[in-house]
Amino acid sequence: MKLTPARSTQILIHIGRTLTAVILGLFLIRVGILHFTKPTWFAPIVPGILGDPLFWVYLSGAAEILLGVGLLAPRPRRSSALATAVFLILVYPANLNMWINDIALGDGTVLSGKGHFIRLLVQITAIGVCLWVSRKPKT
Repeated sequence: MKLTPARSTQILIHIGRTLTAVILGLFLIRVGILHFTKPTWFAPIVPGILGDPLFWVYLSGAAEILLGVGLLAPRPRRSSALATAVFLILVYPANLNMWINDIALGDGTVLSGKGHFIRLLVQITAIGVCLWVSRKPKT
């Protein structure tokens, strides 16, 4: 098979998506583990209407670990990337709760308005990256 410029581009895009998925997967696994090792750090930002914050911290931590593992493995990568995008949308209300109600994280960290806005931009970017990773390769 002759390596054409178009094929070279496809290979580079595939490598980029794979590396991005692996980095994102490892990050999600790390953060997911932190949900179990430092749950009180995350608990304060869970909206009160949801009930027991530790339940949601552990549930979201387990989801992050599973999604991260799915991003590492080639076969479930596309569906895991889509599921991660949905997950990031579903957990954003906790970040919004933290912003609107000026809630400190479990270690006392309080974000400024600018910090919350940057966090929102990072979340939107992460959703976009997940959607990019989930795209079907061109054949």
